[in-house]
Amino acid sequence: MSYQYPFGQQVQSLVQQDRTPKKVFVLGVYASAVHARWKKDGKTICPALAVASEPRIFWDGNIDEAKEIISKIQIPTEVGTLEPAGEHLNGPSAKVLDEHILGILGYSRKNAWLCDLLPETRINDGQAKVIEKEYNPLIEKYGLNEVSIPKRPTIFCDEKRSQEIVSELKESKASLLVLLGDIPIAQFLNKVAEVPYKSLQEYVELYGYGTITAATVDGHTVNVLPLAHPRQIGALGAHSEKWNRLHQKWESDINK
Repeated sequence: MSYQYPFGQQVQSLVQQDRTPKKVFVLGVYASAVHARWKKDGKTICPALAVASEPRIFWDGNIDEAKEIISKIQIPTEVGTLEPAGEHLNGPSAKVLDEHILGILGYSRKNAWLCDLLPETRINDGQAKVIEKEYNPLIEKYGLNEVSIPKRPTIFCDEKRSQEIVSELKESKASLLVLLGDIPIAQFLNKVAEVPYKSLQEYVELYGYGTITAATVDGHTVNVLPLAHPRQIGALGAHSEKWNRLHQKWESDINK
């Protein structure tokens, strides 16, 4: 089934494009989106409305690409205009990944195979409120499409998807699996490997933050490194000071 964003763009699945062997496999939660500032009569209706799928997985928010993508979205002049959202509102997690995870480990994007539990974006509560309040009342009058993207779920990864990720992990030939936050641990690793932890907190209590351990996945041993989600690492909006502090210490210790 295909889903649509406000103003008509279809949701795309974001998967790893370069399928050559990699050194590190990064597993996140779900795909993000390109965000636009929706304005009318000089007033900002929404500073960051999800309007299109990112051009690639863990997109870095490149402003030129954002402008190009958003310029192709046609909206009635009566409902306003779209322009790229603020710099920190497109691709913030990707920037954290590049600078505070891959870079610290000595890798670049060329060395990394990127994956999400759910390869399609979902609507969070904030987006849902804007759509309900500001967008939906305009649908009938201006012939707009209904937004059909499901809301953010609690389950991102079922058994079928777990096996698809295992296949990607094997295809990548990566020796290191980086898990971003609690959800990839609980909803992927716990399905495919016998490990004595179900959350990042439990992992840290057993081994310490930033410590690499091993796990057996589909008969193959892979090194495992659970880290905080980029939201925590980069202090992106509401975040945990604890995880932010622990990650900063990890970075500092590696750089000594």
